[in-house]
Amino acid sequence: MNWQYAIQEFKSYLRLEKSLSTHSVDAYVGDIYKLVSFAQTLEPPPEPDKINISHLRRFIEWLDGFYLNNRTQARIISGIRAFFRFMVLNDTIDNDPSALLEMPKTGRKLPEVLSVEEINAILSVIDLSIVTGRRNKAIIETMYGGGLRVSEIVNLCISDIFFVEGFIRVTGKGDKQRIVPLGNRALREIELYIQDRRHLSVIKGHEDVLFLNRSGRRLTRVMVFTIVRQLAERASIDKVISPHTFRHSFATHLIEGGADLRAVQEMLGHESIITTEVYTHLDREYLRDAIIRFHPRS
Repeated sequence: MNWQYAIQEFKSYLRLEKSLSTHSVDAYVGDIYKLVSFAQTLEPPPEPDKINISHLRRFIEWLDGFYLNNRTQARIISGIRAFFRFMVLNDTIDNDPSALLEMPKTGRKLPEVLSVEEINAILSVIDLSIVTGRRNKAIIETMYGGGLRVSEIVNLCISDIFFVEGFIRVTGKGDKQRIVPLGNRALREIELYIQDRRHLSVIKGHEDVLFLNRSGRRLTRVMVFTIVRQLAERASIDKVISPHTFRHSFATHLIEGGADLRAVQEMLGHESIITTEVYTHLDREYLRDAIIRFHPRS
C-alpha cells in the first residue's frame, strides 16, 4: 500500500466514521504528511505498512531538528497513533508500530475560569438601552448556562429552543447533536431578546438563526469574541478571556457544585471522558486552595 492511497482511506475514515470536521481531518492528515516527509529521507523509503517502531523513534528525533515544543510534538504523535490504529482496524497491518511510542511530557494547561462574581460583573455592564443589549446578554447567559462553544452559539436556531421543556438542541463538532438543559434565567433572556429581534429586517436564509447582527445576518465568531472582550474590559476583568472561558466556567462550577462527571461530559459534547477530566483537576485546585485558606492546621 502506498502513502497516497493510505492517506485517502484514512481521510474517508475520519470524515465518515469519526464524523470529524474538515479542520480536524486536515490537521490529522498534516501530521501524516510529516511522517511521509521523514520516510522519504530514508533509503529505501518505507511504505506505510512497512513502518516500524525504529522508524518512528527516528522520526521523533527528526522532529527535534525543527525545534517544536512538546505540546506540538505530542499532537503530531497523537495523529500518527490514530493513523496506525486505523491501519490495524482496516486489516492493512497486524500490529500497531506506534503502540510503544512515548509521548513527550507537556504538562497540563488549565483553562482560564471566571468566578460567579466576575460573570455577574460582566452581565451588569451590558447596556440594555441599546439595540444590541438584549442580544449580548442572552449570548452570555446561554454560553455560561449551557457551556456552548462559540461555533455552537452562532449556529443556534430559534427552532432549537424548547422553552416549555427547558432544553436547547446544540449542533456540535462533526454535526453531532446533543440536548442541553438551560436554566430559567438564560431562557428568559432569550425570550426577551427574541421580542427585540422581531424589529430587525432579517436577511433571507437567516430567518431561523437566533443571534443576528444589526443587518439581520448570522453573527460571526469574530463578533462574539469582540463582544466578550469589550464587556470584560468594561467590567474591569483582569483576565485574558474568550467565549470559551464561559464554557470552562460552566463546567468548573458544575464540578465544584458536585455534578457527575459523565453528566458534564454529555452536556459539553465531549467524545471522551478524558477531555472532561481536566475540570476535576481544576476542582482539586479549588479544594486545595480552600483547605489552605480555611483549615486550622494550614
